[in-house]
Amino acid sequence: MNHTTTRTAGPDATAQPGRDSPLDVTVVLPCYNEAAHVQTEIDRICAALDAAGYRYELLAIDDASTDATLDVLRMAELSRPQVKVVALHRNSGAGTARRVGTRMARGDIVVWTDADLTYPNERIPELVGMLREDASVDQVVGSRTSEQGSHRLLRIPAKWVIRKIAEWLVGQPIPDLNSGLRAFRRSVAAPYLRLLPPGFSCVTTITMAFLSNQHDIAYLPIDYGKRAGKSKFRFVTDAYRYLLQVLRMVMYFNPLKALMPLTLALLGLGVAKSIFDVTVHPLRLATNTIMVFLTGLIIGSLALLADLIVRSRPDV
Repeated sequence: MNHTTTRTAGPDATAQPGRDSPLDVTVVLPCYNEAAHVQTEIDRICAALDAAGYRYELLAIDDASTDATLDVLRMAELSRPQVKVVALHRNSGAGTARRVGTRMARGDIVVWTDADLTYPNERIPELVGMLREDASVDQVVGSRTSEQGSHRLLRIPAKWVIRKIAEWLVGQPIPDLNSGLRAFRRSVAAPYLRLLPPGFSCVTTITMAFLSNQHDIAYLPIDYGKRAGKSKFRFVTDAYRYLLQVLRMVMYFNPLKALMPLTLALLGLGVAKSIFDVTVHPLRLATNTIMVFLTGLIIGSLALLADLIVRSRPDV
Protein backbone atom coordinates (compact mmCIF):
# COMPACT_ATOMS: atom_id res chain seq x y z
CA MET A 1 0.00 0.00 0.00
CA ASN A 2 1.41 3.36 -1.02
CA HIS A 3 1.85 6.01 1.63
CA THR A 4 1.92 9.73 1.05
CA THR A 5 3.15 12.20 3.59
CA THR A 6 2.34 15.88 4.00
CA ARG A 7 4.36 18.01 6.36
CA THR A 8 4.49 21.66 7.23
CA ALA A 9 7.85 23.33 6.87
CA GLY A 10 10.07 23.04 9.92
CA PRO A 11 13.12 25.02 10.97
CA ASP A 12 15.38 26.33 8.25
CA ALA A 13 17.33 23.32 7.00
CA THR A 14 20.20 25.51 5.84
CA ALA A 15 20.95 26.61 9.39
CA GLN A 16 24.03 25.19 11.03
CA PRO A 17 23.10 23.89 14.48
CA GLY A 18 25.81 23.37 17.05
CA ARG A 19 27.36 19.93 17.36
CA ASP A 20 25.30 19.24 20.50
CA SER A 21 21.99 20.44 19.06
CA PRO A 22 19.32 17.79 18.51
CA LEU A 23 18.41 16.97 14.92
CA ASP A 24 15.41 15.40 13.25
CA VAL A 25 17.29 13.07 10.93
CA THR A 26 20.70 11.51 10.45
CA VAL A 27 21.38 9.88 7.09
CA VAL A 28 24.13 7.24 7.21
CA LEU A 29 25.68 6.76 3.77
CA PRO A 30 28.30 3.99 3.45
CA CYS A 31 30.66 4.62 0.54
CA TYR A 32 33.16 2.28 -1.05
CA ASN A 33 34.57 3.15 -4.49
CA GLU A 34 31.60 5.36 -5.41
CA ALA A 35 33.56 8.37 -6.74
CA ALA A 36 31.68 8.55 -10.03
CA HIS A 37 28.23 9.07 -8.52
CA VAL A 38 28.39 9.73 -4.76
CA GLN A 39 28.12 13.50 -5.29
CA THR A 40 24.87 12.93 -7.21
CA GLU A 41 23.47 10.96 -4.28
CA ILE A 42 24.54 13.57 -1.73
CA ASP A 43 22.90 16.32 -3.77
CA ARG A 44 19.71 14.28 -4.14
CA ILE A 45 19.48 13.46 -0.42
CA CYS A 46 20.20 17.01 0.72
CA ALA A 47 17.76 18.53 -1.76
CA ALA A 48 14.95 16.25 -0.55
CA LEU A 49 15.57 16.93 3.13
CA ASP A 50 16.02 20.67 2.56
CA ALA A 51 12.69 20.79 0.74
CA ALA A 52 11.00 18.91 3.59
CA GLY A 53 12.34 21.36 6.17
CA TYR A 54 14.03 18.81 8.42
CA ARG A 55 17.07 19.58 10.56
CA TYR A 56 19.48 16.87 9.47
CA GLU A 57 23.03 15.66 9.05
CA LEU A 58 24.48 13.35 6.43
CA LEU A 59 27.26 11.09 7.71
CA ALA A 60 29.25 9.83 4.73
CA ILE A 61 31.30 6.83 5.88
CA ASP A 62 34.18 6.11 3.52
CA ASP A 63 35.05 2.42 3.88
CA ALA A 64 38.72 2.77 2.85
CA SER A 65 37.91 3.35 -0.82
CA THR A 66 40.71 2.78 -3.32
CA ASP A 67 39.46 5.39 -5.80
CA ALA A 68 38.78 9.12 -5.38
CA THR A 69 35.65 8.64 -3.26
CA LEU A 70 37.17 10.21 -0.15
CA ASP A 71 38.31 13.27 -2.13
CA VAL A 72 34.78 13.76 -3.50
CA LEU A 73 33.34 13.43 0.00
CA ARG A 74 35.78 15.97 1.41
CA MET A 75 34.73 18.48 -1.26
CA ALA A 76 31.07 17.84 -0.41
CA GLU A 77 31.85 18.37 3.28
CA LEU A 78 33.36 21.78 2.48
CA SER A 79 30.39 22.87 0.36
CA ARG A 80 27.56 21.54 2.53
CA PRO A 81 27.49 22.18 6.31
CA GLN A 82 25.16 19.21 6.87
CA VAL A 83 27.69 16.72 5.48
CA LYS A 84 30.23 15.10 7.76
CA VAL A 85 32.81 12.64 6.45
CA VAL A 86 34.12 9.72 8.49
CA ALA A 87 37.07 7.88 6.94
CA LEU A 88 37.68 4.30 8.06
CA HIS A 89 41.31 3.24 7.91
CA ARG A 90 40.58 -0.24 6.54
CA ASN A 91 37.79 -1.80 4.56
CA SER A 92 35.39 -3.24 7.15
CA GLY A 93 32.14 -3.75 5.23
CA ALA A 94 28.84 -1.92 4.92
CA GLY A 95 27.61 -3.25 8.27
CA THR A 96 30.54 -1.73 10.13
CA ALA A 97 30.08 1.58 8.32
CA ARG A 98 26.38 1.68 9.23
CA ARG A 99 27.08 0.77 12.85
CA VAL A 100 29.74 3.48 13.18
CA GLY A 101 27.46 6.07 11.58
CA THR A 102 24.45 5.13 13.69
CA ARG A 103 26.42 5.38 16.91
CA MET A 104 27.62 8.84 15.90
CA ALA A 105 24.14 9.98 14.85
CA ARG A 106 22.51 13.00 16.50
CA GLY A 107 19.16 12.67 14.77
CA ASP A 108 16.18 11.14 16.51
CA ILE A 109 15.57 9.18 13.30
CA VAL A 110 18.37 7.40 11.45
CA VAL A 111 18.16 6.63 7.75
CA TRP A 112 20.24 3.97 6.03
CA THR A 113 20.68 4.06 2.29
CA ASP A 114 23.28 3.34 -0.39
CA ALA A 115 25.35 5.58 -2.66
CA ASP A 116 25.00 3.50 -5.84
CA LEU A 117 21.91 5.18 -7.40
CA THR A 118 19.73 2.09 -6.81
CA TYR A 119 17.40 3.57 -4.17
CA PRO A 120 15.05 6.55 -4.66
CA ASN A 121 16.72 8.70 -2.02
CA GLU A 122 14.47 11.62 -2.89
CA ARG A 123 11.77 9.69 -1.01
CA ILE A 124 13.67 9.69 2.29
CA PRO A 125 11.37 12.41 3.72
CA GLU A 126 8.41 10.04 3.17
CA LEU A 127 10.01 7.35 5.33
CA VAL A 128 10.85 9.90 8.01
CA GLY A 129 7.35 11.37 7.86
CA MET A 130 5.74 7.97 8.42
CA LEU A 131 7.75 7.52 11.62
CA ARG A 132 6.95 11.00 12.88
CA GLU A 133 3.23 10.61 12.20
CA ASP A 134 2.79 7.15 13.74
CA ALA A 135 4.36 6.61 17.16
CA SER A 136 3.51 2.89 17.06
CA VAL A 137 5.93 2.27 14.17
CA ASP A 138 9.63 2.03 14.99
CA GLN A 139 11.05 1.36 11.54
CA VAL A 140 9.99 2.06 7.94
CA VAL A 141 11.53 -0.03 5.17
CA GLY A 142 11.59 0.85 1.49
CA SER A 143 10.10 -2.35 0.03
CA ARG A 144 11.44 -2.93 -3.47
CA THR A 145 8.91 -3.77 -6.16
CA SER A 146 11.50 -5.34 -8.51
CA GLU A 147 14.90 -7.01 -8.45
CA GLN A 148 17.59 -5.30 -10.55
CA GLY A 149 20.73 -6.71 -8.97
CA SER A 150 23.32 -9.02 -10.46
CA HIS A 151 22.74 -12.83 -10.60
CA ARG A 152 18.98 -12.24 -10.79
CA LEU A 153 18.15 -15.84 -11.76
CA LEU A 154 19.88 -17.06 -8.61
CA ARG A 155 19.15 -14.15 -6.27
CA ILE A 156 15.38 -14.07 -6.68
CA PRO A 157 14.64 -17.69 -5.66
CA ALA A 158 17.35 -17.71 -2.99
CA LYS A 159 16.08 -14.49 -1.40
CA TRP A 160 12.50 -15.79 -1.58
CA VAL A 161 13.46 -18.95 0.32
CA ILE A 162 15.39 -17.01 2.96
CA ARG A 163 12.54 -14.52 3.33
CA LYS A 164 9.99 -17.31 3.80
CA ILE A 165 12.17 -18.89 6.48
CA ALA A 166 12.42 -15.50 8.21
CA GLU A 167 8.64 -15.00 8.00
CA TRP A 168 8.03 -18.39 9.59
CA LEU A 169 10.51 -17.69 12.34
CA VAL A 170 9.07 -14.28 13.29
CA GLY A 171 5.46 -15.23 12.54
CA GLN A 172 4.56 -12.35 10.21
CA PRO A 173 4.99 -11.33 6.56
CA ILE A 174 8.15 -9.48 5.52
CA PRO A 175 7.75 -7.83 2.11
CA ASP A 176 11.46 -6.99 1.88
CA LEU A 177 13.92 -8.58 4.27
CA ASN A 178 17.14 -6.88 3.18
CA SER A 179 16.30 -3.54 1.62
CA GLY A 180 19.13 -1.05 2.03
CA LEU A 181 16.75 1.94 2.34
CA ARG A 182 15.16 2.25 5.77
CA ALA A 183 14.48 4.73 8.57
CA PHE A 184 14.23 3.85 12.25
CA ARG A 185 14.19 5.41 15.69
CA ARG A 186 17.74 5.69 16.99
CA SER A 187 16.73 5.03 20.60
CA VAL A 188 15.01 1.76 19.66
CA ALA A 189 17.89 0.52 17.50
CA ALA A 190 20.65 1.36 20.00
CA PRO A 191 20.59 -1.98 21.93
CA TYR A 192 20.89 -3.96 18.69
CA LEU A 193 23.82 -2.17 17.07
CA ARG A 194 26.30 -4.54 18.67
CA LEU A 195 24.61 -7.39 16.82
CA LEU A 196 25.28 -5.96 13.36
CA PRO A 197 27.67 -8.07 11.27
CA PRO A 198 30.25 -6.29 9.10
CA GLY A 199 28.74 -7.23 5.73
CA PHE A 200 25.53 -6.75 3.75
CA SER A 201 23.48 -8.92 6.12
CA CYS A 202 23.40 -6.02 8.60
CA VAL A 203 20.11 -4.88 7.03
CA THR A 204 18.66 -8.36 7.56
CA THR A 205 19.87 -8.23 11.16
CA ILE A 206 18.18 -4.94 12.01
CA THR A 207 14.93 -6.20 10.46
CA MET A 208 15.00 -9.46 12.41
CA ALA A 209 16.04 -7.72 15.64
CA PHE A 210 13.07 -5.35 15.47
CA LEU A 211 10.51 -8.01 14.52
CA SER A 212 11.80 -10.56 17.03
CA ASN A 213 11.54 -8.00 19.81
CA GLN A 214 8.00 -6.85 18.93
CA HIS A 215 8.92 -3.52 17.31
CA ASP A 216 6.51 -2.66 14.50
CA ILE A 217 7.85 -2.16 10.99
CA ALA A 218 5.97 -0.42 8.16
CA TYR A 219 6.77 -0.86 4.47
CA LEU A 220 6.78 1.76 1.73
CA PRO A 221 6.82 0.38 -1.84
CA ILE A 222 9.73 1.83 -3.85
CA ASP A 223 11.31 1.39 -7.25
CA TYR A 224 14.77 -0.15 -7.35
CA GLY A 225 17.16 0.96 -10.07
CA LYS A 226 20.16 -0.60 -11.73
CA ARG A 227 23.34 -0.24 -9.75
CA ALA A 228 25.94 2.30 -10.82
CA GLY A 229 29.46 0.91 -10.77
CA LYS A 230 30.55 -2.59 -9.85
CA SER A 231 28.48 -4.64 -7.42
CA LYS A 232 30.14 -5.81 -4.20
CA PHE A 233 27.55 -8.58 -3.75
CA ARG A 234 28.91 -12.15 -3.89
CA PHE A 235 26.06 -14.55 -4.40
CA VAL A 236 27.21 -17.72 -2.60
CA THR A 237 28.99 -16.02 0.29
CA ASP A 238 26.41 -13.32 0.95
CA ALA A 239 23.37 -15.61 0.49
CA TYR A 240 24.89 -17.98 3.06
CA ARG A 241 25.50 -15.06 5.43
CA TYR A 242 21.91 -13.84 5.02
CA LEU A 243 20.51 -17.26 5.92
CA LEU A 244 22.93 -17.71 8.80
CA GLN A 245 22.09 -14.28 10.17
CA VAL A 246 18.35 -14.95 10.05
CA LEU A 247 18.82 -18.13 12.09
CA ARG A 248 21.23 -16.39 14.44
CA MET A 249 18.76 -13.59 15.16
CA VAL A 250 15.96 -16.03 15.96
CA MET A 251 18.26 -18.05 18.21
CA TYR A 252 19.22 -14.80 19.92
CA PHE A 253 15.65 -13.66 20.54
CA ASN A 254 13.41 -16.76 20.31
CA PRO A 255 15.33 -20.05 20.35
CA LEU A 256 12.21 -22.10 21.11
CA LYS A 257 10.78 -21.11 17.73
CA ALA A 258 13.74 -22.65 15.94
CA LEU A 259 14.47 -25.68 18.11
CA MET A 260 11.18 -26.93 19.54
CA PRO A 261 9.71 -28.17 16.21
CA LEU A 262 12.80 -30.35 15.72
CA THR A 263 12.62 -31.49 19.35
CA LEU A 264 8.96 -32.50 19.11
CA ALA A 265 9.55 -34.23 15.78
CA LEU A 266 12.39 -36.34 17.19
CA LEU A 267 10.49 -37.17 20.37
CA GLY A 268 7.42 -38.12 18.35
CA LEU A 269 9.51 -40.28 16.06
CA GLY A 270 11.16 -41.90 19.07
CA VAL A 271 7.80 -42.72 20.68
CA ALA A 272 6.40 -44.12 17.44
CA LYS A 273 9.52 -46.21 16.87
CA SER A 274 9.38 -47.46 20.46
CA ILE A 275 5.81 -48.68 19.96
CA PHE A 276 6.86 -50.39 16.76
CA ASP A 277 9.88 -52.04 18.43
CA VAL A 278 7.86 -53.32 21.39
CA THR A 279 5.17 -54.64 19.05
CA VAL A 280 7.61 -56.51 16.81
CA HIS A 281 10.14 -57.45 19.48
CA PRO A 282 8.53 -57.47 22.96
CA LEU A 283 10.62 -55.89 25.74
CA ARG A 284 13.31 -54.78 23.28
CA LEU A 285 14.10 -51.31 21.97
CA ALA A 286 16.40 -50.83 19.01
CA THR A 287 19.56 -48.76 19.50
CA ASN A 288 18.52 -46.22 16.87
CA THR A 289 15.21 -45.69 18.68
CA ILE A 290 17.02 -44.80 21.89
CA MET A 291 19.40 -42.49 19.98
CA VAL A 292 16.54 -40.62 18.31
CA PHE A 293 14.72 -40.17 21.61
CA LEU A 294 17.84 -38.99 23.45
CA THR A 295 18.72 -36.58 20.63
CA GLY A 296 15.27 -35.02 20.96
CA LEU A 297 15.70 -34.66 24.72
CA ILE A 298 19.12 -33.06 24.33
CA ILE A 299 17.93 -30.53 21.73
CA GLY A 300 14.86 -29.76 23.84
CA SER A 301 17.02 -29.18 26.90
CA LEU A 302 19.28 -26.85 24.93
CA ALA A 303 16.24 -24.96 23.63
CA LEU A 304 14.88 -24.45 27.15
CA LEU A 305 18.30 -23.39 28.46
CA ALA A 306 18.75 -20.94 25.57
CA ASP A 307 15.28 -19.52 26.17
CA LEU A 308 16.09 -19.05 29.87
CA ILE A 309 19.24 -17.11 28.92
CA VAL A 310 17.28 -14.97 26.46
CA ARG A 311 14.61 -14.11 29.04
CA SER A 312 17.25 -13.09 31.57
CA ARG A 313 18.79 -10.48 29.23
CA PRO A 314 17.71 -6.87 29.79
CA ASP A 315 17.43 -6.10 26.04
CA VAL A 316 14.64 -8.64 25.40
